[in-house]
Amino acid sequence: MISISRLYCGGAETMDALRYGSDTHKRPVVVWNMTRRCNLKCIHCYSNSSNMLYKNELTTDEGEKLISDLAAFKSPVLLFSGGEPLMREDLPELVKFAVDHGMRAVISTNGTLLTRKTVDTLKKIGISYIGVSLDGMEKTHDRFRGVVGAFDMTLKGIRTCLEAGIKVGVRLTMNRKNFPDIPAIFKLIEEENIPRACFYHLVYSGRGSMLIEEDLSHEESRKVIDIIMDKTRDLFDRGKPKEILTVDNHADGPYVYMRMRKEDPVRAKEVMSLLMVNEGNSSGNGIGCISWDGEVYADQFWRGISFGNVRVRPFSEIWMDTSNELMARLKDKKKHVKGRCATCRWLDMCGGNFRARAEAVTGDIWAPDPACYLTEKEIAK
Repeated sequence: MISISRLYCGGAETMDALRYGSDTHKRPVVVWNMTRRCNLKCIHCYSNSSNMLYKNELTTDEGEKLISDLAAFKSPVLLFSGGEPLMREDLPELVKFAVDHGMRAVISTNGTLLTRKTVDTLKKIGISYIGVSLDGMEKTHDRFRGVVGAFDMTLKGIRTCLEAGIKVGVRLTMNRKNFPDIPAIFKLIEEENIPRACFYHLVYSGRGSMLIEEDLSHEESRKVIDIIMDKTRDLFDRGKPKEILTVDNHADGPYVYMRMRKEDPVRAKEVMSLLMVNEGNSSGNGIGCISWDGEVYADQFWRGISFGNVRVRPFSEIWMDTSNELMARLKDKKKHVKGRCATCRWLDMCGGNFRARAEAVTGDIWAPDPACYLTEKEIAK
């Protein structure tokens, strides 16, 4: 994640210690896709979810065993995701188990099932954050979510969280069909007093792999980041700061730095330091994924290669087992990337960007990420 509010505007947020802390022994933030079932039909769903019962999901007992291992392993955050995690009746029980074991528990949801009763329960348990997917304004969002009325249901869920005093944010996956809605999203978070917005770059996984032609061009990516930076600065200048992040394209880090270097060379030095500590993409190292059936992946989008199953071995053992050649390489991936990535001046800041996109387009895990929009001149040493 690239914190535009921190890097560009000097804001400070709770999770900055994880993104920009100096601890060299960080444990991974873990995404648990606890169910594949979902009540919507999102055209860019990385898990290919549908509204049906899927076999072989981890049980409640298996989930508690998993959480116990993650807590002992000192993983700082467990993100409950799906599918739609609120379709599992034991979600509150498992969230409470994580909180009681000292973990920061967050939920990624489409927001349509955030009823007053559910939200009050999560508030009482101690949920830290709820991220709600919102892929544009009404027409755009409903088209992407495949259900008419999804926008209204989602906004109602967001408002319910805000009324209950739960920190909530919106998550938008950017593409050519919805990036014109970004200014309206900024207006919405200001009007609704939503404290956080994350703008995700498209990853070619699941149904998202069918949308490569709708991904932002390199020029559009640059335009979008400029819009996000400008809108974030405007909020700060008017005394209405929000936490704004971009996600899943680590070219954003050098791009923000290069703009800062033109606008404020002194602060640009601090931005450089923070980005170097962050190190960019951390798939297989600082972030990991456990699927509904217990398979362990490098991140939630890259599902072609499993490192093992938590039903057979604890996540902590699987994650630290560098006898697996790919796992070992992911923990030091900068030595293995190829092409323009290998000679890029920003490699230590970007970490080689997303391997899932590289593999999806080229078939080569270590090829350059095709979504990197930096020019040859910008990356030259």
